[in-house]
Amino acid sequence: MSATGSPRSAVKAAALALNLGLLAIPMSMLGAAAPAEAGEVTVAADLGQSVISAKGGKVYLRLSLKAVEAAQRREARTPVNVALVLDRSGSMQGERIKAARQAAEMALGRLGTEDTVALVAYNHNVDILQPAQRLTSQAGLREAIAGLEANGNTALYAGVVEGGRQVEKNLNHKRINRVILMSDGLANVGPSSVEELSALGQKLGGKGMSVTTIGLGLGYNEDLMQRLALASDGNHAFAENPEDLVEIFNSEFGDTLSIAAQDIEIIIECRNGFTPKRILGRTADISGNRITLKLNQLSGGNERYLVAELEADAVSGIEAGDVARVSVRYLNLDGGERRDAEVNVTARFSDKDETVGGSVNKAVMSQVAAQIATENSERAVKLRDEGDIDGARKVLQDNAQYLAKSREDYGKGSGAAAAPLIGTLGELETQNAEAASKLDSEDWAKTRKTMRYEQHKVKRQQSY
Repeated sequence: MSATGSPRSAVKAAALALNLGLLAIPMSMLGAAAPAEAGEVTVAADLGQSVISAKGGKVYLRLSLKAVEAAQRREARTPVNVALVLDRSGSMQGERIKAARQAAEMALGRLGTEDTVALVAYNHNVDILQPAQRLTSQAGLREAIAGLEANGNTALYAGVVEGGRQVEKNLNHKRINRVILMSDGLANVGPSSVEELSALGQKLGGKGMSVTTIGLGLGYNEDLMQRLALASDGNHAFAENPEDLVEIFNSEFGDTLSIAAQDIEIIIECRNGFTPKRILGRTADISGNRITLKLNQLSGGNERYLVAELEADAVSGIEAGDVARVSVRYLNLDGGERRDAEVNVTARFSDKDETVGGSVNKAVMSQVAAQIATENSERAVKLRDEGDIDGARKVLQDNAQYLAKSREDYGKGSGAAAAPLIGTLGELETQNAEAASKLDSEDWAKTRKTMRYEQHKVKRQQSY
């Protein structure tokens, strides 16, 4: 069941127990649900199985968040505070710098006078071509973009730091604060390790800025770019060719301009008998029985989910019991106020295997399967990096078979998962099968970047 966040003055609805024990406490008006407002986030928590084995064992809890898209949001969007950070090192000469100019100009065309924009370009030095300012006129910025020339080395870290500094000048929780980095090369001036860039992403994300990274061509460090984005809850994309840049920038700004809620704080408190283990595909703080994590932003109409892995203790009696309480606190961008939602999750226990097996939530488990398959894909990359091509190929082939079985198990029969969820499993199956045949040296650079891109998309449920 879903719990809908609404103003604090609203009266808490009566708790409603549904189906096999999921209990939701919405912060909404008593009685029938009120029409959703722009910026409102619905929260739902579901178990991978609503009946848990009395023997205990692994249990998956999926938390789903969706920002409601409404007409008033499309008519009056939240202002953007963005820094474009463009690589203009020597490797960007020719078609690449030309495509970067076109993509940046296209981005400007989607922004308005209420938006704040900075333009930062870097090679071995960092140049502020336009400091952060309201976009009251585009003439000067377009002139600066047109004058971009490529030469020198790549001070990627310093470029991102300056982009973050420019965004921070106008940092406002009622704006969408984002750094967009485009690079085609390896960071070779200043800090350049994955760990250093990941720490930078975490620092910027902690201030309320997400970092989108766009890698162009086959020469950039995809681990560095992907981890920088993930640490700040940002997007990541792989543009194989210069002509891909405009489309990717267009998709990125579509995502940026549709943000409906941000600064989303999530706490999952496990009840006695359930131990939190991890969040699949994400880093979270786990202390005792509590999982704490944060999402920076949520686009209107877009659903994002998290999967928590719990360990259930064995029980001596067959009974119903509490599993966890989920609390979500977020910033509604339309009104600028914080809103809250809570979901309490309960389940039944059984010592009958057929009862446990018959309670599987196929929609939840299809998303669990996507996250597990992504972990397997990451393991295959690690094996290939270590020179174990045969081992990597077997992991990918086994993963494709796992995804095919998951499609079969969760896509048919009573309670079958929706077609888009099963479609995702099918796409991942195809990707793994193709990657298994492209692990040789001549294919590996492209294959690796594609895999990192697809892994990031699954982890964040990225829309492009």
